[in-house]
Amino acid sequence: MVQAYILIQTEVGKAAAVAAEIAGIPGVTTAEDVTGPYDVIVRAEAHTVDELGQLVVAKIQTVEGITRTLTCPVVHL
Repeated sequence: MVQAYILIQTEVGKAAAVAAEIAGIPGVTTAEDVTGPYDVIVRAEAHTVDELGQLVVAKIQTVEGITRTLTCPVVHL
């Protein structure tokens, strides 16, 4: 299982709506609106890195109100 944090910047005033919509996407375990340089932080999981990429590009980045994403895969050292 591949897990990642996805840091999301949104249009002004859209963070809560973006987080709520992303929370319903299969593969997303949590989606919370936050303060700071990013507006929403998502934790997601997939079986492979390719599936994770498809989740981010095809499902998450298509949510209206998102301006930028940064995907940070979890590593176990």
